[in-house]
Amino acid sequence: MDLQREIALEFVRVTEAAALKSSRCLGFGDKNMVDKAATDAMRGMLDMINIRGTVVIGEGEKDHAPMLYIGEKVGEWKEDATEVDIAVDPVDGTRLVANGLPNALSVVAAGSKGSLLPIPCFYMHKLACGPWLKGKLDINASVRENLRVAAAALNKSIRDLTVVVLDRDRHSDLIQEIRQTGARIKLIGDGDVAGIIATALDDNPVDLYMGVGGAPEAVLAAAALRCLGGEIQSRFYIRNDDEKQKILNAGFDLNKTYLTDDLAQSDDIIFAATGVTDGEFLKGVRFGSHKAKTYSVVMRARTRTVRYIEAIHNLDYKTVPSRELNQEQQI
Repeated sequence: MDLQREIALEFVRVTEAAALKSSRCLGFGDKNMVDKAATDAMRGMLDMINIRGTVVIGEGEKDHAPMLYIGEKVGEWKEDATEVDIAVDPVDGTRLVANGLPNALSVVAAGSKGSLLPIPCFYMHKLACGPWLKGKLDINASVRENLRVAAAALNKSIRDLTVVVLDRDRHSDLIQEIRQTGARIKLIGDGDVAGIIATALDDNPVDLYMGVGGAPEAVLAAAALRCLGGEIQSRFYIRNDDEKQKILNAGFDLNKTYLTDDLAQSDDIIFAATGVTDGEFLKGVRFGSHKAKTYSVVMRARTRTVRYIEAIHNLDYKTVPSRELNQEQQI
């Protein structure tokens, strides 16, 4: 079965619904409201797809996550449905939406069973790039060495490189190292999936992504980069002894560098995203008179096809199923 061909557009509808619902919370200052709105819409739309889906990348274990949780079953689960592993982030950048800031996305990746590495909510060092730098960088090398290699490969001077980094206190040393090389830095508040994907776009506004972020986001980004031909390298970031033991108990290797193909292990993978707020990757939701416009992308790893989709939704007729309320809701 060509999983991608059969259900690719269905997953765009999932991210569209989550983006539409969560964008209603723009600027309200409540990121939990944003997440709840997106999650309920995403759940409802996933349940309309003829799959036997299991969430392998979500928002924690069932007892600790009110949102889409690891191990949750989604889809219609009919006898003829294909078994699918799913990675979700109803909104990558809930704080961005809550505060009316750019670069928030609704994201979902899906693949055949066993194709997405089920990493719990730990943190990882990440180094990501587009296809033109694939295989040339090393997360275990120094910042200066990686930027020197990147500049040579791209036929640029180091000071013409742009590196994306999450704006976090933990990155103060990393930022200082990059500055010392003369490279440019683009700091982002949240949403490292969008930041990583930006490194692999044809008109790439940035060259590399460096820094520490969530492990689930590394898997989602790997799914996209597998479709785009880019690369992510990642290692576990240990914050304390308790977290170290949990990672070991989960069966992961603290010393291993996890590459794109370790995180997204098959070409039978699709990636879909819809912009919630404006970003370099996708525009956000636009509301007009009784209508809304969304901007989405769907990618197929097998063919490396990338489709951009603009959709106009008539708000007088548009509804989204709510599993929580067990009924259709208007946007």
